[in-house]
Amino acid sequence: MSWHPQYRSSKFRHVFGKPASKENCYDSVPITRSVHDNHFCAVNPHFIAVVTECAGGGAFLVIPLHQTGKLDPHYPKVCGHRGNVLDVKWNPFDDFEIASCSEDATVMIWNLDTKESVITSPMRTISCHQDVILSMSFNTNGSLLATTCKDRKIRVIDPRAGTVLQEANYKGHRASKVLFLGNLKKLMSTGTSRWNNRQVALWDQDDLSVPLLEEDLDGSSGVLFPFYDADTSMLYVVGKGDGNIRYYEVSADKPHLSYLTEYRSYNPQKGIGVMPKRGLDVSSCEIFRFYKLITTKSLIEPISMIVPRRSESYQEDIYPPTAGAQPSLTAQEWLSGMNQDPILVSLRPGSELLRPHPLPAERPVFHSMAPASPRLLNQAEKLAAEDGWRSSSLLEEKTPRWAAEHRLEEKKSWLTNGFDVFECPPPKTENELLQMFYRQQEEIRRLRELLTQREVQAKQLELEIKNLRMGSEQL
Repeated sequence: MSWHPQYRSSKFRHVFGKPASKENCYDSVPITRSVHDNHFCAVNPHFIAVVTECAGGGAFLVIPLHQTGKLDPHYPKVCGHRGNVLDVKWNPFDDFEIASCSEDATVMIWNLDTKESVITSPMRTISCHQDVILSMSFNTNGSLLATTCKDRKIRVIDPRAGTVLQEANYKGHRASKVLFLGNLKKLMSTGTSRWNNRQVALWDQDDLSVPLLEEDLDGSSGVLFPFYDADTSMLYVVGKGDGNIRYYEVSADKPHLSYLTEYRSYNPQKGIGVMPKRGLDVSSCEIFRFYKLITTKSLIEPISMIVPRRSESYQEDIYPPTAGAQPSLTAQEWLSGMNQDPILVSLRPGSELLRPHPLPAERPVFHSMAPASPRLLNQAEKLAAEDGWRSSSLLEEKTPRWAAEHRLEEKKSWLTNGFDVFECPPPKTENELLQMFYRQQEEIRRLRELLTQREVQAKQLELEIKNLRMGSEQL
């Protein structure tokens, strides 16, 4: 191994991985035995989707996030592909919409907001691929698309025009996975060197002739999956077939990559899923969460990356504003050539959008899996529109401002740290009862902190009013 760690001061120096207890894992999951190098798992704040074994075609499971423990062997699946499902990805703006790709060279879009126990009819089917695409990644505003293909070359493409802007012909690095590094205007790829060592390479997105950095990691044969957290500038490298997760800190200046440490486990991972930032537990200083597929145990194990802090208050320095679940452009605006950075939200409990955006139009209600849940009704409204978002002027004409604010406040009250209180079934076992108790204790603690903050703000306002009155009396 040629990597020589350079230790330096960093608030993420002591980040550690914390595996979930047995009760909080997903047991008896029939994880796929496919030999393809994909994640096989996708997570959002409400569901976890995992590719599974299925006779006569491809299928995947969608499990509610809070439904931990042993999985029913007859748990319903999402079926429809003629070949094995290779990977799944959630819509970042809709937690009830998922895409799956298969060996039958099709991509299917599925709507999960239905009463059907086995879903077999996708919303859309896309069949336009001719060759094997190994990996792809959009930049922050969606104006560029980076891909790696079966020829092991990296390409930067204009996704609207379909033209190749840059192509890497460098022979010393055969790339298998690639991703954009936030707003740094750089690409990170993982692959193999000329001597078949596992390797990471850093590239300038405007010049793919020679990599800025090239480092061999080890001589294992499993593919490396890179994950980048733009909020903390941390890069996680997960190796397929081994149980280790390496993480680094990325900077725009040399040496660009600074090794932090490594999470080690004896259980090899078949695939991996990642929770979006809006689904993390900020009360425990969790900055990243993996969902590790362990085929040998038919187990999905959550692993939380935690910054050790003694204070129980919200840590503003490790939770900067992050991308939310609301799109900043409609599809028509993006296709017309507009670029827009994501709408940012604060992870502080009870906070609002940092950049206002018109609310979606009112929509008819679909059949829901849990009709009593107000969050599901609101989600069904989001799924029904076919023409995107209405303009803000039209919304202002038909929807009073106080009504929109009231809906936002109601929606916040239903969610607790990304957990829908209306969706939670009554506890059936002692472990579930304890989990519910701890959640309620955490909610009480959070509300106490919020009450303390409001009292401080009220006292500050009282002092300001007093000062203003004194100033007016003197005049």
